[in-house]
Amino acid sequence: MPEPATPKASLGLTACTAIVIGNMVGSGFYLSPSALAPYGVLAIVFWIIMGVGAVCLGLTFARLARLAPATGGPYAYTRSAYGDFAGFIVAWGYWISIWASLPVIAAALTGALLDLMPALRGNRPFAVGITLGSMWLVALTNLRGVKEAGLFASVTTYAKIIPFGAIALVGLAYVRFDWVTEFNPSGQSLLESTAALAPLTMFAYLGLESATVPAGDVRNASHTIPVATMLGIFVATALYILGTTVVMGVVPHAQLVNSVAPFADAARIMWGPSAALIVSLAVIVSSLGALNGWTLLMGQVPMAAANDDLFPEAFGRVSSRGVPARAILLSTGLATALVIVVVLGPPGFTTIYKEIVNLATMTAVVPYAFCALAVGLVTTAEGRRPRVTAIEVVAFIFAIGTIYGCGPKAVLYGLLLLLGGIPVYVWQRRRHLNLAPVDLPASEEKRRVA
Repeated sequence: MPEPATPKASLGLTACTAIVIGNMVGSGFYLSPSALAPYGVLAIVFWIIMGVGAVCLGLTFARLARLAPATGGPYAYTRSAYGDFAGFIVAWGYWISIWASLPVIAAALTGALLDLMPALRGNRPFAVGITLGSMWLVALTNLRGVKEAGLFASVTTYAKIIPFGAIALVGLAYVRFDWVTEFNPSGQSLLESTAALAPLTMFAYLGLESATVPAGDVRNASHTIPVATMLGIFVATALYILGTTVVMGVVPHAQLVNSVAPFADAARIMWGPSAALIVSLAVIVSSLGALNGWTLLMGQVPMAAANDDLFPEAFGRVSSRGVPARAILLSTGLATALVIVVVLGPPGFTTIYKEIVNLATMTAVVPYAFCALAVGLVTTAEGRRPRVTAIEVVAFIFAIGTIYGCGPKAVLYGLLLLLGGIPVYVWQRRRHLNLAPVDLPASEEKRRVA
């Protein structure tokens, strides 16, 4: 039977669905039509293929949420299935990937805002102030409580769904389908085009697991989380496929490949300058929503790990409002330091920072691979272990393909980043475990006696 809501459970279906959509449909999606334009119909086909993989992965998370809902989502499922060390590695990489990505989302917000204020373009202090201010505004909102964070997610997500939903649906009437007929105009082979499209599309599906993370604050979690996860994935996938089709069929190809605001350009062509302004504002609202959703998870994952004695105790302490305030403040502080280092660092550091974000993204996908087959190892309340189905196998293949698409450099440095957490794990475990003498193998014992 579904577990009853606890007094602190403040997130319902609307808020959880908003968190999933808000984290998936982030600022990066709004530039994707420009990047995908050279690949024609193949790009749309790729959205569908990736959508199938995402749905399988979403069904896997939904099944895990029904079997064993727990705060921490991917971390909790990994620890339950594979043990403490695997759980720590997933929590460590997931946490780093979130705070390292916050500046990118905030920078997209700043770029959209400066696009509306041409007089301030080139004003670097203003841009840095907006970037940092947006991160801390969202962090402070989350400090007020999970309920407030969920409300913020709902408002920002459903506010942006209206204009982008209008483009994806109503915009179909404006599409010139003769512009979207060539299968692969890139001039590359199918294999080369597939390799190029993989990293351009797969990252849009990151965040599909978002509703599983704050499970302890979700009302009727075993029902709400699976429904919110699948609703979020279907809405996001529909926006990806239909939105890309509309933009490709409305904006001339030569203009689209060089566009820095493809959806705004499409809205301007269809409905005029006022519509383009609304879309630009929607990008700002969307970026705020993505910041909010990821900030919520940024506190929940290390808190869950700290409660299991795998992260330092400070990450698990909650404020009077029931939120992991120290985890949020520390994580936002690290994201702030990253922004400052990029701004004050040498010119070449920007390239280094991009690599950091890429490998952080890779570490965010690692939990997918762990969780895809975790169903077969998770013990239910009835003491049984469910069987792995074809859906979980497809989800595992999707996860491995996603990691492969991150590129060899990101995978290599991502592995080093994950292994860099081992000293933290050892230090933390030595503080909480009474180390017992290691038992000698029977053969060694006999040799010593002899």
